[in-house]
Amino acid sequence: MKKHQWFKQAVIVGMCTTIGLSTLMATGAGTAPVAAASVTASTGQSIVNLGKKYLGTRYKFGASTSTTKYFDCSSFTKYIFSKYGVNLPRTSVAQSKVGKAVSKDNLRVGDLVFFSSGSRANGKNVTHVAVYAGNGKILHTYGSPGVTVSDLNSGNWKKTYLKARRVL
Repeated sequence: MKKHQWFKQAVIVGMCTTIGLSTLMATGAGTAPVAAASVTASTGQSIVNLGKKYLGTRYKFGASTSTTKYFDCSSFTKYIFSKYGVNLPRTSVAQSKVGKAVSKDNLRVGDLVFFSSGSRANGKNVTHVAVYAGNGKILHTYGSPGVTVSDLNSGNWKKTYLKARRVL
């Protein structure tokens, strides 16, 4: 009779434990929340990875946002961000006003970076947008070669850098 009683208690304890753990798992109680930064970093890297699939795609100023045959700088950023639920405005000027400002020293993969470069540049107005790809690189499109990766901290891009915005 004692063995039977002990077995019965063991079954009850086991069932209660199973029900309790199942409830915790179903509700998420007792689990650590996922840090927002890790979700953002993951999304930023996913956006860059998608954008890199278009390396070499031709540049065309004023490109339609409904094609991937060619891009201009802002149609490119609008397109790749939209695939991850971020609806950016159409132009680089308008994109430069969304999200929050971030310093060049605090860039994260997926941040938008803005420049005053090209024939319409005057050193103050936004004329170009790119995506920060990490390790001092930007993913963007302009002239030839089209969609490409460039070094943010050298040449034209270093000279014409204006600001950055975090939209993720």
